[in-house]
This record gives sequence, structure tokens and C-alpha cells, in this order.
Amino acid sequence: MDDAMSFGRLAEEIAREAGDMLLAKRPARPEVVVTKSSPTDIVTALDQASEDLIRARIRAVRPDDAILGEEGGSTGGGRVRWIVDPIDGTVNFLYGVPEWAVSIAVEVDGEVVAGVVNVVPRGEVFTAVKDEGAWLAGERLRCNAGVPLDRALIATGFGYESRRRQVQAEVLAHVLPRVRDIRRGGSAASDLCSVAAGRVDGYYERGPQYWDYAAGGLIAAEAGARVGGLGGKPSNPGLTLCAAPGLFEELHDLLAPLDPERDG
Repeated sequence: MDDAMSFGRLAEEIAREAGDMLLAKRPARPEVVVTKSSPTDIVTALDQASEDLIRARIRAVRPDDAILGEEGGSTGGGRVRWIVDPIDGTVNFLYGVPEWAVSIAVEVDGEVVAGVVNVVPRGEVFTAVKDEGAWLAGERLRCNAGVPLDRALIATGFGYESRRRQVQAEVLAHVLPRVRDIRRGGSAASDLCSVAAGRVDGYYERGPQYWDYAAGGLIAAEAGARVGGLGGKPSNPGLTLCAAPGLFEELHDLLAPLDPERDG
């Protein structure tokens, strides 16, 4: 099993299993066991259990592959690496907001070739294989094209630290008058899939990590969107942008002078 389609099928199977486990075990308020970067950045016991399940399923079939997970860090080596976010949108999960996802991507030689985002509360599993398109429930996805900036519905998100949030609020104050409206869902993976499905026209955010956007970025790209950072850089925690060509450039040029990668 060394082709992208096989990787995609396995990733989907595992993401579905992890999602089912989370739905079955999620109490009204999951126990908070760890705080990460700030008091509002939450890790739950089920976050850890989800990653443990995903790692175990991968190792059972692909014991020599590398795995990069949000909770467990990087393990293993080799040409194939799995990028895992066991719950993207942990605060939503904690509060019962139906916008959280299990995200799994597969790299071969440093290139993402398959991605799955299971938006569990909605029962929606987005999939993509490089050069084979992005899909949801058997329908091929296409992002919205030809939308000018002033008619664009833009998704974004905010960090956990107060200084970063202050900058993000300043940037948003400049963006909001220039676009149709803003949406804030709370899951970067889900937001990228929303671009792919045409539910929003574009997305930008300061702070998402690789496991947040690896799978969703491929899904959006395979749906026709451009995904990247500022100044021609690839997507990165400094800033991740996603929109159809044309709108991507307009959004980029609006954001760049605002120095959105600063933290204060």
C-alpha cells in the first residue's frame, strides 16, 4: 500500500473511527486535563485518546511510517509521514459547538498526497488525493470562483494569547469593511473545507499549525483554491491564506500591509 489512493482510504477509515469514538465517549463537559499555551488553550482527555487511537491504527498497518501529531509530537522516520490533528476545534468540542474535526494528512517525500477532514458533528467527511480532486459524500467539490473582494464571505480565526488577539482584532477592523462579511467557526481544518465546498469564499488566519491545515489545505487546493502564505511563501503558522485565484491575490494584498504576522 504505497499509492496515494490507498493512503487516502486508510486515512478516511481511521478518521471515521476516531470520530465515532469521540461522539460515543464525549460527556456533556469533557474533563480538562492539561492547559497548553494559555488558560484558554484546552486539551481534553479525549483529545489524547483520539490521537492514541489514530497512532495505533496507523502503526498496525504502517509500522515504519513517521507520525506528526498535535499531542504526541513527531515519531518514526521514512518517506511517508502522517500528519494528525485528533480534534481540531477543541474548545468547540468542549462546549458542544458542532464545528470540530478529526484531520489526517499523508505526506510522501515531504509532499501531502492525501487528506481527510471528518467534521464529526455534521457527519461530513471531506477527502482529497493529489491530482484526483476533493470530494464530499460522492460529489466533487469546487471552490467559488470569480468573487471580488467586496463580495467575498471570509472565514478567519483567532489565537489564544491576548497580545496576538489584539493584533488580530486590529487586522480584522481593516478587513471587515472591505469584504461582504466575516465568519469565525473555530476549526481551521473545517474552514478550509468550507472554502473547498463554496460555503465561504476565502479564509485567512494567523497561528494555525501544520496539523491544522495539512489535510484541509490539500482539500481546498484540489477544489481549485490557492493556498499559501504572504509574499509567495507556503502556508505557515505566520499566516495561512486560502481562496480562488484572483480573490487570493486581493485578500493577500489587503492583508500584507497590515503586518498580520506580528504579535504585538
